[in-house]
Amino acid sequence: MRKLILPQINKSPFYVFTQEKAILSNGATSLEPINSIAFIGNHLPRKCGIATFTTDLCDAFKTEFKGVKSIVLAMNDTEEGYDYPSSVSLGINQFDNASYIQAAEFLNVSGAEVVSLQHEYGIYGGEGGGYIINLLEKLSIPVVTTLHTVLQHPNEVQQKVMREIERFSQRLVVMSMRGAELLQSIYDIPNGKIDVILHGVPDMPFVNPSIFKVSLGLEQKKVILTSGFLSPNKGIENVINALPAIIEQYPNTMYLVVGTTHPHVKRQQGESYRDSLIELAQKLNIQHSIQFHDEFVNAGKLNEFINAADLFITPYNGSEQIVSGVLSYAMGAGKAIISTPYIYAQELLQEGRGALVPFREPAAISQEVLALFNDECKWERLRGAAYKYGRKMIWQKTVQQYMESFTEAHSQFGRDKKMKFAHATQDEGGEA
Repeated sequence: MRKLILPQINKSPFYVFTQEKAILSNGATSLEPINSIAFIGNHLPRKCGIATFTTDLCDAFKTEFKGVKSIVLAMNDTEEGYDYPSSVSLGINQFDNASYIQAAEFLNVSGAEVVSLQHEYGIYGGEGGGYIINLLEKLSIPVVTTLHTVLQHPNEVQQKVMREIERFSQRLVVMSMRGAELLQSIYDIPNGKIDVILHGVPDMPFVNPSIFKVSLGLEQKKVILTSGFLSPNKGIENVINALPAIIEQYPNTMYLVVGTTHPHVKRQQGESYRDSLIELAQKLNIQHSIQFHDEFVNAGKLNEFINAADLFITPYNGSEQIVSGVLSYAMGAGKAIISTPYIYAQELLQEGRGALVPFREPAAISQEVLALFNDECKWERLRGAAYKYGRKMIWQKTVQQYMESFTEAHSQFGRDKKMKFAHATQDEGGEA
């Protein structure tokens, strides 16, 4: 039997893809090309981070692998669904178990050679999002699952769902080394099944923010930006409470809060969180130094806001967040970044790529902001380090790594089928 040798690029027990091909011990390539990929997840124009990621991933594959067919299945959380582009082949009703079965039947005859599943507990129906298992167990093609959440303290049902996803997936993708460690330590998933692939980002130039401030009417402003969906765990109130001390030294400071309230939060709580932030700004008499952009911005507009920012802040209150798309985008644009130390931020901003401040401590935020405003050399060092690391994350490189994961999954699936057939043949012979 020929042995598969994967190139080792670090001392970690988890394999992080490079753009090198996996090779066999005789020097031949082990992976046959993939010609058709099915993607399952939320998709724009649905407004959520998973939808943005799935759409960007599909678009990047179309750009990088022009001969590869993409089949997109989009999750619907409403009966009427969304006004999807023609690239979306089928909608799956989140709350209808039968819809998952129909999707599996569709995929099995679609010609897809591998399925790319985006997983987040909240986007699938059933207890703990368990309906997705009914789809996976009926597939006759290999699956690579990208995990957008890896819970440190799952309940019994969530842990069971994760184990079932692992059982029906040839490979699992996470976007941080810590995520890979949690899969092994909490869910007993073998490290050889885990690929660490960084969150993709647009390939943006390294530019001075002043160039982009003009179009936003922010000339001569010190611009601080937080973007993404609003919800009470985002900690934006901590930045607002930090602003008076910042404005005292830099009266031209403008804090931009860009993004709509998360759809699920809005259904349950309305705009109570946003209203509380506006009231806080008025109470502190700094309302003229804050702009709330209540809109779900497209990629181009988001990049415009990010490029105009002098500082980018993710002040989240929770420590368990395993990935953040907006933090990744800020890294890719070469922003000076300040963040609370949730899991993804700790990993992304280490080695001088950003500054970490304690949870729920406005004074620490104002101190770090002023340190960067007062020291242009430090500000430039953070920007340069972030941008350099961000080159590893551009979509062109990310989809190359995903393709390697897909081809390895396809190859493994084929080997497993041959082994099962061989065992079945031997069993029949023994019984005779």
